[in-house]
Amino acid sequence: MLNLNRLVEGRDAEGVLEYAREFHGHVCPYLALGIRASLVAMEELGVGRLDYSGSVDESILAIVEVNSCFADGVQVTTGCTLGNNSLIYLDLGKTALTLVKRSTWEGVRVYADAEKLEKYYPPGATELFNKVVRERKGTPEEKTRLWELWEEAAHRILHMPKDEFKVEHVNVPPIEQAPIFESVRCSKCGELVMETRAVYIEGKPYCLSCAGEKFLGVVGRGIVEFKGGD
Repeated sequence: MLNLNRLVEGRDAEGVLEYAREFHGHVCPYLALGIRASLVAMEELGVGRLDYSGSVDESILAIVEVNSCFADGVQVTTGCTLGNNSLIYLDLGKTALTLVKRSTWEGVRVYADAEKLEKYYPPGATELFNKVVRERKGTPEEKTRLWELWEEAAHRILHMPKDEFKVEHVNVPPIEQAPIFESVRCSKCGELVMETRAVYIEGKPYCLSCAGEKFLGVVGRGIVEFKGGD
């Protein structure tokens, strides 16, 4: 991980992409876009990748507005992840990142317009993507060819000029640090559940699933509602 910190510090986008390949599972345009947008935001804000102390203190926050490959590029590059409570997801459906200093709540928002990316795609890549991914109809040979074209596009996007992005300096309303909650044991399944996610029925604690209550989760299309007991 220290090597990754040095790669980010040295703005070695190609090196960061190789780390991201392992994390994400493959290389694609929006993974590269997340890396490039992050590097732009970090340079504008004058911050480095989140280190040990910073991740504990949540000193830098990354706010993403879409749960796509873009978000993984952001997590790898900035060090702000869902698990260390420094990544915040807003279900807005926009390819945008806001990087924020918790100390001052000064931030930089970097937005990427999909229509501006088209010129970075090799001929036939979009049509192949529609067949293989959108329609799920591609042959094994077409899938292999798509990944080749997609990787070619990713390396191009990795070096997009800064002026291809919409870059804004913003002030972000303060966001609380992650609190620590006690756990209680569900009276039905016997599993521990965060106290704030438990409901009480006749004085006994139950997890939302066992209680048949509604709760939220993130799937491919964003935040959706689930119901316990289904």
